Amino acid sequence: MGSNNLSQAREVYHLPLDDAGHPDVPGGYIYLPPPTDPAYIVRFAIEGTSSVCREGSLWVNVPRQGEKFNRHAFHEYKLHPDFNRTLCIDLTIHYAGAFAFYTTYAPLPDFSSATASAPTPTRTETFYFDVSPKLTVNGAMLPINSLSIFSVISKLMGEYPKDWERHLRGIGQRGYNMVHFTPLMERGSSNSPYSMYDQLNFDPACFPNGEEDVAAMIKSAEKTHGLLGLTDVVWNHTANNSRWLEEHPEAGYNIETAPWLEVALELDNALLQYGTDLAKYGLPTELKSAKDLQKVMDGMKPHCLDLVNIWEYYVVKVARDALAAVEAWMSGITSADSQVDGAKEWSLSQKVDYLRSNALTGASEFAGRFDLKIDPYIAAALLTSVYGHGCPAHSLRDEQSPDAGGQEIALTAMTQWLNALNVPFYQEYDADVAVIKQQVMDRVRYLRLDDDGPKLGPINKEHALIESYFTRLPLNERTKKHNPKALFLANNGWVWAADAMRDNAGSTSRTYLRRQVIVWGDCVKLRYGKKPEDNPYLWDFMTRYTRLMAKYFAGFRIDNCHSTPLHVAEYLLDQARDVRPDLAVFAELFTGDEKMDYVFVKRLGLSALIREAMQAWSTQEVSRLVHMHSGRPIGSFEIDKVSTGGSLSQATEIIHNIRDSPVHALFMDCTHDNEVPAQKRDARDTLPNAALVNMCACATGSVMGYDEIYPKLIDLVSEPRLYQSSFSDHEVKVGAGRGGIGRIKKLLNQIHTYMGRHGYDETFIHHEGEYITVHRMHPNTRKGYFTVAHTAFPGYGEGHGTLSPVHLDGTKAKLIGSWKLDVDVSNYAKRAVADDKEFLRGLPSSVSDLSGIAIQLKDDATVISMPSYFPPGSIAIFETWIPTMERSDSLDQYVTDGASQAFGDCSLVDLNFIMYRSEPEERDGSNGKDGVYTIPGHGQLVYAGLQGWWSCLRDIIRHNKLGHPISNHLREGSWAMDYIVGRLDRMAKNKQYSSLLKPAAWLRSRFDAIKKVPSFLRPRYFALTVQVAYDAAWARGMDLLNDNVQNAQGFVQDLAMVSVQMTGYMHSASLNPFEPVPSMAAGLPHFSSSWARCWGRDIFISLRGLYLATGRYSDAHNHIMAFASVLKHGMIPNLLSDGKLPRYNSRDSIWFFHQMVQDYTKMVPNGLDLLQETVHRRFLPYDDTYFEFEDPRAYSQKSTIEEIIQESLQRHASGLSFREANAGPDLDMQMKDDGFDIEIHVDWETGIIFGGNQSNCGTWMDKMGESDKAGSKGVPGTPRDGAPVEITGLLASTLAWVADLHDQGLYHFSGVTKDDGQHISFKEWAALLHSSFERCYYVPVEASQDGFYDVNSNIVNRRGIYKDLYRSGKEYEDYQLRPNFPIAMTVAPHLFTPEKALNALEQADKHLRGPTGMATLDPSDLNYRPYYINSEDSTDFSTSKGRNYHQGPEWIWPTGFFLRAFLKFDLMRKSTKAERTEAFQQITRRLEGCKVAIRDSPWAGLAELTQKNGEFCGDSVSAGHAGCMMTTNLAAVPNSGMVCWYLVGPLLRCEGVCQSVMQLLSERKRRLVWGMKGKEANDMISQRTTDGP
Repeated sequence: MGSNNLSQAREVYHLPLDDAGHPDVPGGYIYLPPPTDPAYIVRFAIEGTSSVCREGSLWVNVPRQGEKFNRHAFHEYKLHPDFNRTLCIDLTIHYAGAFAFYTTYAPLPDFSSATASAPTPTRTETFYFDVSPKLTVNGAMLPINSLSIFSVISKLMGEYPKDWERHLRGIGQRGYNMVHFTPLMERGSSNSPYSMYDQLNFDPACFPNGEEDVAAMIKSAEKTHGLLGLTDVVWNHTANNSRWLEEHPEAGYNIETAPWLEVALELDNALLQYGTDLAKYGLPTELKSAKDLQKVMDGMKPHCLDLVNIWEYYVVKVARDALAAVEAWMSGITSADSQVDGAKEWSLSQKVDYLRSNALTGASEFAGRFDLKIDPYIAAALLTSVYGHGCPAHSLRDEQSPDAGGQEIALTAMTQWLNALNVPFYQEYDADVAVIKQQVMDRVRYLRLDDDGPKLGPINKEHALIESYFTRLPLNERTKKHNPKALFLANNGWVWAADAMRDNAGSTSRTYLRRQVIVWGDCVKLRYGKKPEDNPYLWDFMTRYTRLMAKYFAGFRIDNCHSTPLHVAEYLLDQARDVRPDLAVFAELFTGDEKMDYVFVKRLGLSALIREAMQAWSTQEVSRLVHMHSGRPIGSFEIDKVSTGGSLSQATEIIHNIRDSPVHALFMDCTHDNEVPAQKRDARDTLPNAALVNMCACATGSVMGYDEIYPKLIDLVSEPRLYQSSFSDHEVKVGAGRGGIGRIKKLLNQIHTYMGRHGYDETFIHHEGEYITVHRMHPNTRKGYFTVAHTAFPGYGEGHGTLSPVHLDGTKAKLIGSWKLDVDVSNYAKRAVADDKEFLRGLPSSVSDLSGIAIQLKDDATVISMPSYFPPGSIAIFETWIPTMERSDSLDQYVTDGASQAFGDCSLVDLNFIMYRSEPEERDGSNGKDGVYTIPGHGQLVYAGLQGWWSCLRDIIRHNKLGHPISNHLREGSWAMDYIVGRLDRMAKNKQYSSLLKPAAWLRSRFDAIKKVPSFLRPRYFALTVQVAYDAAWARGMDLLNDNVQNAQGFVQDLAMVSVQMTGYMHSASLNPFEPVPSMAAGLPHFSSSWARCWGRDIFISLRGLYLATGRYSDAHNHIMAFASVLKHGMIPNLLSDGKLPRYNSRDSIWFFHQMVQDYTKMVPNGLDLLQETVHRRFLPYDDTYFEFEDPRAYSQKSTIEEIIQESLQRHASGLSFREANAGPDLDMQMKDDGFDIEIHVDWETGIIFGGNQSNCGTWMDKMGESDKAGSKGVPGTPRDGAPVEITGLLASTLAWVADLHDQGLYHFSGVTKDDGQHISFKEWAALLHSSFERCYYVPVEASQDGFYDVNSNIVNRRGIYKDLYRSGKEYEDYQLRPNFPIAMTVAPHLFTPEKALNALEQADKHLRGPTGMATLDPSDLNYRPYYINSEDSTDFSTSKGRNYHQGPEWIWPTGFFLRAFLKFDLMRKSTKAERTEAFQQITRRLEGCKVAIRDSPWAGLAELTQKNGEFCGDSVSAGHAGCMMTTNLAAVPNSGMVCWYLVGPLLRCEGVCQSVMQLLSERKRRLVWGMKGKEANDMISQRTTDGP
């Protein structure tokens, strides 16, 4: 049932794009499997807030079903900004190939309070993903990694069809499934298969009936022998005698189409002539020593280079250009655009620089001798500036001119300048000549002296001194109609370490001049240009050739791909895929740069790059190559997901995360270009080399003659003999035998193809001395094959040392076979093979069976011991399986099934325990017995729950870090699994955690199964289980949170889950002193237990986002009631301490409390009912008497929440004066005595509340100096006495709220009694506050305006801001720019003039905002210290013991209020939908740092603070400040159902003050807007912004 459903599940490949529109996949290379039926999906995932969604579009050239592919036809998918979700664009994949995509968008303009111009629309670079071809032979699928390819030099195959059929039968019998044919076309004069005479006609010597024979051959190969066809395509050259070149010489680089090559041709001619004339100069014509070579090289300069004067191509002709310049000067004609001022005072180099920059023409290419020129009129302008105007009446050539002296002076000067101008050009020439001489010398040495060269012998007409770089077409009826310059064509070749993207024969290259090309004299290089119109005949001709090849062959091998222009290869492959969509494309690609390889692979959709085992020079290097091409390590982590929260059996979609993919390889044991083992190694290595290659998880291949053990590399140009192979003439059966390794190769190919077809993609390679072992297995069934290979390199003899016994943990093994290869490499045997003038034959050889391998079972492990006689050239092959994995449903499916059900009954508090719990919390819950888990070599996890594991595992899985300490720890034992289950079992015994029983049982059953698998697989299955459990727990959390979270983007969900992190049961910190009630932690891990857990200020800053915005109304209610119960002095405590030891020293906590009660009443259904709920009082109402918790007066009286609010307002109105209970060092060992004195009063002239003193710190910036050494003990870093701006704003918000409630009859009290006994209504107090606010707090932009405000101009540091304080103990502290004023703006926007507010926010944006947090002090302030180190104990008064906690470090939570204010006031000036969207995007751009931070943090939360510019702070905690970001992000969601609360709500709170809002929103509109969602709310906001403030 499970597998049935799974087979019907839709497969989806997840392709996320980052904020810049770039693919966010490991490595950046996207390689996808062949098309399927039904078609799988590529799902582009783009966050709706991404930058590319601004007027954005995704453009993709993937054809829809039934469409033909057109590289330039892109489908557009609009990217509409969506602040709720991630945009998903699904593309069904019906065809193979290379597909491109990019995005276009309008960049978000930089924010400005003034009108800003819109940036120019832009686009990303083009990205690619490759879809592998779907290959089949006789109805059976052949994945690329299952291919076993056999190369043949086609012209050596013999007579068609007799010999061809014979060889094809032998190839098929050996288990190969694809044949690579070297080009089958008619060859040129050299007889090389790669020098084609006519690309449109098959070789008549092989195929007398041409195309008809080829069609029959391919059909027979496929149908009869199970062989697909693969052929080379040669696009970059043609034979030098191709007839069609005589008709179309423009197809090549000739002196007419590429005039810059003329100098290279002249040099080529001169060198050829020099070689002919060596005897005439008395120089050796046969080089027998380096001394002879040096003589020839010494003669090259005087007898060759000096005769052609190629320096003339480099320099300006001084006499010509100096004369022309002076003539222009004398005529009075100068360039109007080149007037020169002050040149008379210039140095010589300045004048030369001017001429080089302004007057030089023809400098880009060698177009002819002295083609480099100086514009005479620009040069004349320089002369005019230096000497004044010339005389127009006379010519320089008139020697009788009375002005001849001036002319001569000018001519002399210009000559001097031009000679100086030529100096670097002569230096350039000298450098090129040095390269020319070195290149010629090196090439001649190789051709005539080097042992590994051809040793060509005497220098004569047949073997010239040099290989000519040019083909000279014959003069005949066809060619005489052309310009003679068109008949000299550049030959093709390769350049060592060349830039693959550069045309070596192009105008910007000098490789032909410098003789840096290793030239192929039989091949003319083809010149395509940039587009078909540049060379119509050539593009059409090669298109017809390409389409002909695609008609018959299932695969291409692109010859010299690195020399083929990319745009040409793209075009021609498009043509080929039009004929055969599922075309496999392999390439010979040697760029020397892995990044450049990727460029070719991605753009061309290459199936694999050809890699050669015979390039290895040692056993160690063979091991490295095998490792490179062997797929993933055994036990690799799984990265795919299912869409159902963890049940494969119920999956409707299988989500594949795109893996980090290397460039795929076609790994050849030997190619037709390689020396064979008998030449390069030891002939016996033929067998182990083949076995190792065939164990690789990639396409593999071999060449005719390898299995037969040919003695040396075949010269594909000059070899006249034909192939002979015993495997072509007899039935091939697996086993020992003579005549090569073909019988064993059959087995190797069969195993390789089987593993490739069935997905055996995990491998382990071990190298030990001369031995290499390879174990390859299936990632699910865990069946596999194990190979031992004893390599054979020169000097190994009969072998040195043996292989240590091999332990296969938890695995059983069965020997398939073991063999050794013996080869007769005697001179006699080699001569006998060489003397056969008709056929190519292999060396005498035999493959013999080996015995003596011991297979023993020890403690669930198989131990394989090799016999003492296992000589070099031997292999052994085993079949393996893991008994514990032999079950009807795979372990993968078992560990993913049932997770959703297991976690389906959990509450949010259960999830807090399952997923999180920091060290102090875990100790609290276990009575000190257990903490978080410690990984040896890694350290403590941050959480005891699943998040602690997942935070480490996600990176380990993504990058497959099997060597990580966690992986090692899991292999060593089951302690981690026991810990995870054990803590759940222990906690499930508690009544409030009974729902943990099912998750514990699910995890236990999965871990019990995992314990039975071999240790090397434990990390994989442990990680898979944890991931599935984590996903299921996360999904359950989403189910329990409200729609705003469930339907939101990942960032919002990440923020929402912080509420789960922060809220749980604590023995030492319950909200209710009489029973356990879950409480919110202020920060993890340090502020999570006992007295340090519940901070009034922190809770009510975070509560709106963590509880109200997520629908956790009950938790919000519990916290409000808990703190209301401990009201005293008209304040709530900063530290709750279970209500037993509350401390009342924070002046701002009560105001954040009021704000959250206000928000609760507006955001929670029936929230106003809260005001009439009663709470038992820890202390007596309106009584400052302190008594202990055990006192009978404690909790003896009750008050309603309404009464609590009124009491706090009344106490502040009357004035507060008290000394903290239990004041002294036992309460606070850092504080001075007067710091315990609390004074708060209202200034009734302004309505502003004042309080505090210079010895205490009663707001959130509460760092007390602690250092005796620095003298800061008891001196607050930020006392903030006086009237902090945020308290004033919170007060204004509260007054407007209660005034409005009173008007509606929902709040019984109309006002308060002042300290003089007079009554003042809330409206009156609010109006008083409103009328005085900006006068007291605003610092105007212009000093001339200071008189209108309470400003001391002498102290102002920055203008256009709002003061942080009003009338503090240090006046300069009032004027500091800090991030507190946005709090006031958010809750009481009516206090601010919008223009002033927006300007102040712009200042904060520019000077305070960091990547994630807000700098707590203006960087221009003298007290700015942005690096907080709490442990520092120095003599620095400012920073010792972390006194600078709030003097520059960047705190996260104020960012939330800043962005809410930023959005609020930006929207006020926006009138159109586009403008409003831009306002939201400005916010989401500023949230990007927080998105990255929460995603990357191991705590899965936001830090309390960072150092300057977002740098990591080691003394920070993971805080509940995500609540502020949660509120902000939902405020930045214009289509959210909560939009009215975040955007319109704050305005409505101020109805008692802002009559315009009252007018806008009638009672009916008010009722409607609170119920609005999405578009309706947006329309309401639009009306608000258009109707005016």
